[in-house]
Amino acid sequence: MTITPPAQAPVGVSQAEAGGVGTSAPRPDATPKVTGQFAYGSDLWMDDMIWGVTLRSPHPYARIRSIAIGEVLATGGVYAVLTHADVPGQNVCGLEHADQPVLAEDVVRYQGEPVALVAADHPEIARQAAKKIAVDYEVLHPVTDARQALDPAAPRLHPQGNLVRHLKIRKGDPEPAADVVVTGTYQVGMQDQAFLGPEAGLAVPDGQGGVDLYVATQWLHVDQKQICAALGLPPEQVRLVLAGVGGAFGGREDLSMHVHACLLALHTGKPVKMSYNRQESFFGHVHRHPARMRYEHGAARDGTLVYVRAEIYLDGGAYTSSTPAVVGNAGTMGVGPYVVPSVHVDCYGLYTNNPPCGAMRGFGSVQAAFGYEAQMDKLAAALGLDPVELRCRNAIGMGGEAPTGQIVDSPAPVAELLRRLQAMPLPEATGNHNDNARPDPRGLPGGVANTTHGEGVVRGVGYAVGYKNVGFSEGYDDYSTARVRLEVTAGEPVVTVHTAAAEVGQGLVAVEQQICRTELGVDRVVVSPADTRVGSGGSTSASRQTYVTGGAVKAACERIREQVLGLAIMEEIQVRDGQIANPSFTDYLIPTILDMPPMRVEVLEYPDPNAPYGLRGVGEPPTISSGPAIAAAIRAATGLDLPLIPIKPEHITDTP
Repeated sequence: MTITPPAQAPVGVSQAEAGGVGTSAPRPDATPKVTGQFAYGSDLWMDDMIWGVTLRSPHPYARIRSIAIGEVLATGGVYAVLTHADVPGQNVCGLEHADQPVLAEDVVRYQGEPVALVAADHPEIARQAAKKIAVDYEVLHPVTDARQALDPAAPRLHPQGNLVRHLKIRKGDPEPAADVVVTGTYQVGMQDQAFLGPEAGLAVPDGQGGVDLYVATQWLHVDQKQICAALGLPPEQVRLVLAGVGGAFGGREDLSMHVHACLLALHTGKPVKMSYNRQESFFGHVHRHPARMRYEHGAARDGTLVYVRAEIYLDGGAYTSSTPAVVGNAGTMGVGPYVVPSVHVDCYGLYTNNPPCGAMRGFGSVQAAFGYEAQMDKLAAALGLDPVELRCRNAIGMGGEAPTGQIVDSPAPVAELLRRLQAMPLPEATGNHNDNARPDPRGLPGGVANTTHGEGVVRGVGYAVGYKNVGFSEGYDDYSTARVRLEVTAGEPVVTVHTAAAEVGQGLVAVEQQICRTELGVDRVVVSPADTRVGSGGSTSASRQTYVTGGAVKAACERIREQVLGLAIMEEIQVRDGQIANPSFTDYLIPTILDMPPMRVEVLEYPDPNAPYGLRGVGEPPTISSGPAIAAAIRAATGLDLPLIPIKPEHITDTP
């Protein structure tokens, strides 16, 4: 049997084309991606494969009385119909805590929860057959508010209750006194990662009781561990290969169709492909945690922060996913990159009957930054200080102490960054629009966001700063594995690098090649497809792969050398009574290239002494500060409080 096109072909680029670390290297996957030749997970194909489909719950919360599949089994073209009774191993999975059923057994806890599987010889036959499965539900009243979930009177969605995690941070004087105090309540809506490539994969039985899974994912080995538990098989019988990934941003850390495809493949003895459409993708992966936050900031007359108190409630949805870690990030980074003598933070992650929430770029820091940066603007106004000046007076730097007691041991030029930003002149608008008395706003930073031609535009300027960990936080044992081989082929030295780290569009393949060229001085570097034949590379998340996998590749090259050659105004999932109201890109508005204004970028070159080549993460930080900055600019332009994001037209007009 052959798979066409390949999930991810080995790639090699010459020294002349790419070069080593520090060069502006073309990505080896760039050309096939822009020309449409790259094979994504949804492009996988085998001549004798069949198609799998998942039946999902229409209710946010309900008991399952019965599931009738007899009519479906009699449908022509149908190979299998599976329910929870057909799961041979443990019928639960989960990233940090195995609490999410592979297929619902006696209760469904969110709209879209998988209930049954169908395999057929055509995807449309499978979809229509799934609709014939008769599930008798007893509909229950859902818990849809995270703060209400904490009430002892609320229904217990899990045996241990509704609290996933409560993080308490206490530092300094418990009863501090301040000259000026400001408070605020803030809200961040649920958001989607909005990757363009929906969940997809192909499971191929090996004829000996095992299975090979080609899948678009962020974390091969953790996927493998969960799949093995559900199938009741050892790791050597469950082999994973990374398929082409059409974006991730945290939404592929959790399992989606992985176990389902493997179950159907093992049950039918045939290769099974599963590929979600856009609507099912909204139900099939986790989203960003909605948050409700209350902040209180106290400062001295000169603007020096005295204390910060915060209560942060994160809606984790129906299952745990990565909620404990998101709570950790939101809590530990909940006061921002500032020096605060007294800190009192309570951060809660709660179960509700809303869609499960987990990893998304910024991972807890995004939610907290919207709250603490709005507070800094309020405090600056109360003190009569420039908002940048207030931030600079309190900015943390190298040697500073975080609320957890951690010492910042690498450059943290917060104040310098803010000063340089403040010093950037706002360019004059060029040309006129409609009349000669008003400058054309399309020539100014921000443009007109493709929403107007300049009429009725009021401009404002806002500032925000945020910070985020690189790699897993709270003392997690973060590591990666790399295998590098140097050999001579046809008289030419060739380096082959093999890791299990997922390339999801961030450029890791190019980085691995550059490191090998730099360390070994070899032009030709081939990157093998990522799979579970090599040790874990960890998750492609937390801006960590260049740091840890890049470091692992560098260390492997050194061993060889020793031996031998030397969010702010769009994007909200509308959940009403626990049901998603806009599971499409038509109604879940995401910015396009036309909405992106010209942007001036300056990079501060302060290397991290602990990182390979002194690298610093730049993928997630702009996600954290951009939302609060845009919100601040809109507040400045409108004079409105605007305590929630995304900010919608009805929030800044007199009528909805």
